[in-house]
Amino acid sequence: MGQEILNVRGLQKSFGGLRAIDSLSFTVIGGQIKSIIGPNGAGKTTLFNLITGVYPPSGGVFEFEGKRLNGLKPHAIARLGISRTFQGLELFSNMTVLENVMVGCHRQSSVGLLQAGFRLSRIPKEEEEIQQKAMEELHFMGLESKARAGATSMPLGEQKLLEIGRALATQPKLLLLDEPAAGLNMRETEKLSETILRIRERGITVMLVEHDMSLVMGISDEVLVLNYGKKIAEGLPRDIQRKPEVVAAYLGEETRDA
Repeated sequence: MGQEILNVRGLQKSFGGLRAIDSLSFTVIGGQIKSIIGPNGAGKTTLFNLITGVYPPSGGVFEFEGKRLNGLKPHAIARLGISRTFQGLELFSNMTVLENVMVGCHRQSSVGLLQAGFRLSRIPKEEEEIQQKAMEELHFMGLESKARAGATSMPLGEQKLLEIGRALATQPKLLLLDEPAAGLNMRETEKLSETILRIRERGITVMLVEHDMSLVMGISDEVLVLNYGKKIAEGLPRDIQRKPEVVAAYLGEETRDA
């Protein structure tokens, strides 16, 4: 494992009179798989939205590789090396599997709008390079044989892998996965687990929001537990499972995040 990659200090987010994130502080070490768990409405997805610039924080500071993220737009945060997936699939249904991943390669493109409009000579070459990079990600995800298929024509498990592959195409240093196992069967979840571990082997740090406790406890280096926007526990998976406050707040419940 590496050095600290994400530092969150006193983070707060309020929606009207509701405090969704309440004085939250934690760190993520480079090379970790760090899972965020908690009951319905605990603030897990809100936390991801804050980190990626979808919501501005109401207070507190968060830094990525020592650079303050407060006030940055989502595209600027993505450019720094943070990528994510979503609870609900956000695939381009009118595109092929390959084209969806090629969209994720936009950070590597050096062609501007004016250049593209005049179809300068280097554009086809760059497009070919982007297609090759996209195919490499599809190979990594085990989806290369589906490259020309419609993105939404595949089973749910493969669509989830496709969304992760598109996020990987941005070449992130930190990957945020929001409930990737939701709706998957046991076999698909096992494949997902193996995929996340292989992503870490590529040197990519992973933050995971998930309700499948067998997945979380099986692959996480650390687990952070939220309840009503507050941190109630943080530590090794085996220690988290034994904490009475965690069991009371979450592990004994079958709930989903809002």
